[in-house]
Amino acid sequence: MKILPFSEVEPADSEIRGTTTSRPYSSYLLVVLSGDGKREIARLTADAKGNYRAELPPGDYVLDVHDRARKKRVRAKPKPFKILSNQTVRVDMDVDTGVR
Repeated sequence: MKILPFSEVEPADSEIRGTTTSRPYSSYLLVVLSGDGKREIARLTADAKGNYRAELPPGDYVLDVHDRARKKRVRAKPKPFKILSNQTVRVDMDVDTGVR
């Protein structure tokens, strides 16, 4: 997982530039949903470096930020992925905090 303060291009004289608020990765709970996005399969917490791991049976899934719709300042795109038997899959999640 990457926590990025995405923002629009800022003017060179902006007083906001260079000020970021960082929260630990553990502040952003991730969820694995069924392929149709309707059923929660697992909740994941990233470690201090943004890594997370889960063992899942073969199938179609979606990785998302828990309660993303209610958190106004957190933007992330749900990431669909597929697990095949005896396969390791890497799914990267970028979280836009809206803070710069």
